[in-house]
Amino acid sequence: MNIKPETRILDGGAPVIRQSGGGRLLVVKGPDRGEMFEVSGAPITLGSGQGCDVLLTDPTISRRHLEAAPGPEGVVLRDLGSTNGSFVQGARFQELTLGFGTEVTIGKTVLKYVPNEESVDLGPSESESYGALVGRDPKLRRLFRLLDDVAATDATVLIEGETGTGKELIAEEIHRHSPRKNGPFVVFDCGAVPDELIESALFGHVRGAFTGAVADRRGAFEEADGGTLFLDEVGELSLAVQPALLRALDKQSVRPVGGTSYTRASVRVVAATNRNLRAEIAARQFREDLYYRVAVVRMQVPALRERPDDIPLLVEHFVRQFRNGQALEVTPDDMARLQRHSWLGNVRELRNVIERACALSHGARLEIDEALEERPAGRRSGASDIDLPFKSAKARVVDDFERSYIEALLKRHQGNLSAAARAAEIDRKHLRELLRKHGLREASE
Repeated sequence: MNIKPETRILDGGAPVIRQSGGGRLLVVKGPDRGEMFEVSGAPITLGSGQGCDVLLTDPTISRRHLEAAPGPEGVVLRDLGSTNGSFVQGARFQELTLGFGTEVTIGKTVLKYVPNEESVDLGPSESESYGALVGRDPKLRRLFRLLDDVAATDATVLIEGETGTGKELIAEEIHRHSPRKNGPFVVFDCGAVPDELIESALFGHVRGAFTGAVADRRGAFEEADGGTLFLDEVGELSLAVQPALLRALDKQSVRPVGGTSYTRASVRVVAATNRNLRAEIAARQFREDLYYRVAVVRMQVPALRERPDDIPLLVEHFVRQFRNGQALEVTPDDMARLQRHSWLGNVRELRNVIERACALSHGARLEIDEALEERPAGRRSGASDIDLPFKSAKARVVDDFERSYIEALLKRHQGNLSAAARAAEIDRKHLRELLRKHGLREASE
């Protein structure tokens, strides 16, 4: 697999991160699964014996098994005379150059070479808007700055963020500001199509391919030819479908279900997810090679509760939208209430509240009392929040469960990360990602 040499990432307003020429070896199978080792500068040795730079616990690995050193084309691996050998795609080797995404087997351990990431600074845009997007918080204005650069390219983009943060709107603005703006913008919700139909929906099918296929049908890739394909909730794709998506991205062509030839589809892909795909990779639920192919540019959209100073600007924007350009007064007390609200449904929830308030307001003042339903103190479950879309309410319940489970798990195991991961039967890497996701302090070993 070929990986683009550079990836820009905006992570919640933090510095941009770009993939450098170096990389890391990630353990994807074996006793040390989830561990990662940087390969840069001096060569490193891997083995099961003391004195190695990387000490692995797999007993089928020789004491000094492998040497890894950075090279111009990737990482150069050299077998150090191991007993059981080193293999790539079933072939034993003595020395080779490993490109990004390729796996090597030593003993019962499988290593994958993945790109490094390094931080560079990115200043905020001077503008408080980008197309239909509005925000004055530095996190949003850094996002606007990145969008300005990225939209002009054909790079694949991954947008990460909670449900309701405006990921689809960002995708639309990328398309509108791109050289493909006159082409189609096609939205495909990966979580809304049954697994048995998703390949047909993405790549099309030929007549007679399966029961009910009474005519040839184009899929989302062909429909988006010459334009942009927005893959919403890409993290919902099953592992069975992910290789086909990877091939389509690499080849820029698709083979319909039941077909014998490929059809060209020149498509710029923008994907979005409310999942932590790096945690999904650690849990073996998302292919790492697909992740690096989709995340040529990765940007994290901050939650609304992280930028309360944007709420007055958004309220004004939505009021004018729902009152045909007319402004309504919002009292300081009401604005303070809006800024104190948790907004677990993010901008979508705020938009719904303002739409209801506009419908209920008959004078010159925005009436938010009936539109804004205050939650009882301490209530966190989204089970009865029927004002939210189903996916938003479900995501809230899942987040609440994850946080309470991890907190109780770590308390039971007195903060020991390894013991907690074993008890929960999850990988340590996955547990670390959950800790970061929920802002919990990482436990000690």
